[in-house]
Amino acid sequence: MIVENHRIAHRNVASKYYRFYPDEIELAVQDFQSILKKHDYHPDGRMLFSLLSDPTSEIMSAEIFLPIWENTFTIQEQEEMKFHSYLSISPMIMTRITDDFNEQSQVQFWELMNYINQNKFQQNTPVFAEYKTTHSGSIFLEMSVGVKRLK
Repeated sequence: MIVENHRIAHRNVASKYYRFYPDEIELAVQDFQSILKKHDYHPDGRMLFSLLSDPTSEIMSAEIFLPIWENTFTIQEQEEMKFHSYLSISPMIMTRITDDFNEQSQVQFWELMNYINQNKFQQNTPVFAEYKTTHSGSIFLEMSVGVKRLK
């Protein structure tokens, strides 16, 4: 199911570009978290990333976003990080994945692309993937993409 009028909004977000094999995304996130910790920044536990490469590529290019507790950010240039005091992307279309993330993310990616084409949208952003947790502790993934309706 595709939902329209979705929005991603977070305050105080650090981001960094990574290239990795799809099954090694956790290593990239751990590296990013360790750099933040080394500089006394504290991620708040949420994580999202934008997919910058073709989803069928052997090596993924992505920008990983980690919201942090701090509202100021100064870090050495060599770490190649960005800071967004407010990250907001809207309007978007979104789909949710509740299990089998690796396989279903491929399926849902193409569903989002087909939905864009069939409903006269223009893609305005890369695809974003945001991991979330339910109140009962189950993890799910929201995949979304910024769009503009064509006339």
